[in-house]
Amino acid sequence: MKDVRHQYRLDDVRKLFGRQQVALDGINLEVDRGERVAFIGPSGAGKTTLFRLLNCTLRPTSGHIWINGESIESLHGKRLRQARRAIGSVYQQHNLVPRLRVMHNVLAGQLGHWPTYRSLISLVKPADLELAHAALRQVGIADKLFERTDELSGGQQQRVAIARALVQNPDVILADEPVSSVDPTLATAIVRLLIDISQDMKKTLVVSLHSVDLALAYFHRVIGIKAGKAAFDLAPDKITDAMLEDLYSGHFRDPSMIEGGSESIRPIAYPSVG
Repeated sequence: MKDVRHQYRLDDVRKLFGRQQVALDGINLEVDRGERVAFIGPSGAGKTTLFRLLNCTLRPTSGHIWINGESIESLHGKRLRQARRAIGSVYQQHNLVPRLRVMHNVLAGQLGHWPTYRSLISLVKPADLELAHAALRQVGIADKLFERTDELSGGQQQRVAIARALVQNPDVILADEPVSSVDPTLATAIVRLLIDISQDMKKTLVVSLHSVDLALAYFHRVIGIKAGKAAFDLAPDKITDAMLEDLYSGHFRDPSMIEGGSESIRPIAYPSVG
């Protein structure tokens, strides 16, 4: 009988590119269903590689990964496609088609559920417009359904990417640096939006963040990644200035990223996400 207590379980996972480039080195990790987790760490620490393992676009060089109790090593063909459909990914660069209208980009979240012929027909005559409209309402831009995507602001495009993940109806939402290209006010709104959606829809949420302040203020569990290893895995109030300084030592960083550390984090007023 499968152990489905954990959305993810990673056991001594290593990922090498080529013969010598070690991206991840001995990651042990469990993420429970419905949990909300933030990853922080310097650029090049291995966070994006870890996310690509979690969304099944990469496989580990060694070690084991289980998703909903199934080893990814056992997933091939149809079963692998099914596993990927249960994972909604939101990326730093949005991964949208700029010249298409918003409705097309949102409904792209359904492509994994549709046969090829229906996907092609949808480019001419979009199906399930109400589904796209409902998802856009959830992210606060319902009025943008028929807009060209490249005419939207960066923050609005990120909301389109989140809406695309919503119509996929995944079990887990993976967001890799989803707010690094927007201003701080919008960044806070988008992180809050992701949390609200995960709570309302009972989804697991795993987010990689450049902003330490956002991770400490909004997530109950924060994992620091450095040089391909997990430096710590703690509640925000257990993370000290010294831990953060060590995590980012030797890397350029904006001092505001860790200003005051965990000791001075105060609740952030939730801005409107409309």
